[in-house]
Amino acid sequence: MIEHLGDALWAAMVYFGFRFLEPAKPPIVAFFFALTFSFFIEASQLYQANWLNKLRETTIGALVLGRGFLAIDLLRYSVGILTASRFDYLLISKNQKRR
Repeated sequence: MIEHLGDALWAAMVYFGFRFLEPAKPPIVAFFFALTFSFFIEASQLYQANWLNKLRETTIGALVLGRGFLAIDLLRYSVGILTASRFDYLLISKNQKRR
């Protein structure tokens, strides 16, 4: 279970990063951008150029680009983004009810 958490949290961070960059946009926009970005990063791990592998050996490179393609990561990212967007939606709904 714990091995799934890191990828889900990474994807949730990506979601909230897009929400931070475009707060006026509806949450669904951040959802699709985060999902597209996460899937693109995972797919990029199929490309194994020497210069890119050297970048992946650094701490920041490994955190952003990952190390190797795993199909299960796509599910982990999806769950992380879905959870973050649901949490975001609940916060927005709660704030709107207070007004």
